[in-house]
Amino acid sequence: MANGIDPSGSVAALFGARVRRLRTAAGLTQAELGARTHVVSTRITQIERASGARPTLELARALDVALGADDLLVELWPYVYREAFPDWSRKFMEYSERAVAVREYAAHVVPGLLQTEPYARAVLSVGRTLGSKEQLEERVTARMGRQGRLRTPDRPELWVVLDEAVLRRPVGDPAVMREQLGRLVKTRTERHITVQVLPFDQGAHDVMGGSLTVLTMPDGSETAYTEGAHYGQLIEDPDEVRSFSLTYDRLRAAALPPLMSLDMIRSVLEDNRHGSNLPSRTDRRRLAQEQLQQSGGWQLRGGGRRIPGGRRPRP
Repeated sequence: MANGIDPSGSVAALFGARVRRLRTAAGLTQAELGARTHVVSTRITQIERASGARPTLELARALDVALGADDLLVELWPYVYREAFPDWSRKFMEYSERAVAVREYAAHVVPGLLQTEPYARAVLSVGRTLGSKEQLEERVTARMGRQGRLRTPDRPELWVVLDEAVLRRPVGDPAVMREQLGRLVKTRTERHITVQVLPFDQGAHDVMGGSLTVLTMPDGSETAYTEGAHYGQLIEDPDEVRSFSLTYDRLRAAALPPLMSLDMIRSVLEDNRHGSNLPSRTDRRRLAQEQLQQSGGWQLRGGGRRIPGGRRPRP
């Protein structure tokens, strides 16, 4: 236990201990390592002692290169980053990494596991105060990293119910939205992923205004998680979890079947593509007025009424 720091105390302490070990093995002083990574030596001291601000992703990459760590520090960084989250949020992430089945209902945005990187960046850019662009990129990187489990042999079964609003609310520019809708369409080829859409005409339900996730663990137990714009709640009580699981099953039953859901997503995607090629409302009005004037000398007024000869009526 060097310098009184216990690497088992936190991931940040483990990260710092590995930086110190690699630095010592490389024969570098803290000042020399700081110079190679463009930070002051006191910043290296803070990292090694797990004091002060946690290392950024950019600094973790720089340390990895300077110390020849072969991505060891970069791979450890997401766990350091996670320690800044509340206990319930970290616990939910830990459950998610072990879950054999993930069932999600999303009311406003595509769930993180199915987000494209540009869509994730657009979502994370609003609704929260970010200290810097670097913080935004760290959050995007962490979110994209969590999708890696869907490509592993022990990947979970993912079942997602999307409110129709998720498809129709523009997030980012039109190109971002088209790419995201295209990603949802591609799930048809991924047998471990099922997507359904809950249409507007199903009316009110128990999870309006938020999201719901039900996780099934390897031992068959379940955990639920609800989230709103500014809060999240992890539910572990078996009776409460059963109630939320039943709520999810009702949402799934009310949603369109998977094939019809994909047809709706394709339809919205096509509308999005066509809409991006349409002239603006102002341009359409100007073109219509020009055509009317050319064909008969008519002029459009504010309410859409046509005045012959381009003259206004006498008062």
